[in-house]
Amino acid sequence: MSARVRFFSRIRSVSLASVVFTLLLTSCGISGTSTTPSDSAAQEAKSPVVIGVSGPLTGDNAEYGKQWRKGIDLALKEINANGGVKGRKLEYVFEDTQSDPKQTPAVAQKFVADSKIAAVIGDFSSPASMAASPIYQRAGLVQLGITNSHPDFTNTGDYIWSNTSNQKDDAPYLAALAVQKLNKKRLAVLYLNTDWGKTTTELFVGKAKELGAEVVVQEGYLSNEKDFRPILTKARDANPDALILISYYNDGALIAQQRDAVGLDTTVVAIGSVYSPQFIKLGGEAVEGVYTATRFYPGDPRPEVQRFVQAYQKEHNEDPDSFSAVAYDGVRILAQVMEQYGTDRKAIRDGLGSIKDLDTVLYGKASFGPDRRLQNPRFLPLVVQNGRFELWNP
Repeated sequence: MSARVRFFSRIRSVSLASVVFTLLLTSCGISGTSTTPSDSAAQEAKSPVVIGVSGPLTGDNAEYGKQWRKGIDLALKEINANGGVKGRKLEYVFEDTQSDPKQTPAVAQKFVADSKIAAVIGDFSSPASMAASPIYQRAGLVQLGITNSHPDFTNTGDYIWSNTSNQKDDAPYLAALAVQKLNKKRLAVLYLNTDWGKTTTELFVGKAKELGAEVVVQEGYLSNEKDFRPILTKARDANPDALILISYYNDGALIAQQRDAVGLDTTVVAIGSVYSPQFIKLGGEAVEGVYTATRFYPGDPRPEVQRFVQAYQKEHNEDPDSFSAVAYDGVRILAQVMEQYGTDRKAIRDGLGSIKDLDTVLYGKASFGPDRRLQNPRFLPLVVQNGRFELWNP
């Protein structure tokens, strides 16, 4: 072999070795453009903080999810305008579950597997939320239930929290409203036959009897039921002086409408879940005079309420309800905790247990108690008058 041939052969060998060496370095993640730990931290510092939201955007409970979204959007707009969370933009991903307990576990699995999700809000109904709670607990991802009033909701573990009141508070207050303030003594109770509905009814009935009322009818109905005339007839025949509804806005409105068909003309008192614009839209004149109770009312003169109401009206050209308000509060609570304690999942859990005097619309200054719920819920009685909810002053 000539010297010239040997020379070029050596060059080809060296070049091939260089290529092989470069490929090996690249496959091991080592190259001239590799990401160092400091680069990763810098990238994370620029990336948004993401909240997962599990709730209904379609189906019978869609209006609740739409109201949530309005409150969440306003909260994010305000938070990001003030620098976000630790200088990072705050965003959310909303997964539609129809508030169906059969759908929420799959959404929970999706959220826990996504490392970008820092915490989760939802689901709407307690049964739907509680079906997913064990998944969040095992994975160490905070689930903040903004409308989960079932007494057992937070019992799953230390990653399960709620900024709404407990039915141990809500249902007895409704009983006091019916029996003491409205002076109703013979009660016909119709309730949604779910774990939430049955638990709420038990708490209501227990308090009503304690206050001296008689429960003359106690009937459950299915969530997909549309014809309420049979149970309304049974209620009519018991001659009650008040009809108590443990219902959501859609079924509650239908029940109110169908009273005339059976000749049941009596006072209606409904749990706070009916406090939605859709209740009046669906029920029309049939819901005039219905009493309920709420933790939030836009006419509340407290400064934190009026600041929120004015911002919401400017953003959405309508008044907020309790569902948009509690969603707004939920996002702001998580933002306050992350700003003070950090954005990783465990830091958020620890921060919820440590932070004091959170700024909220529904409660004013508030902190979480040992049951991982905000303490000291407050209630306001409402009545439907002239096609709108009004504060009731007896």
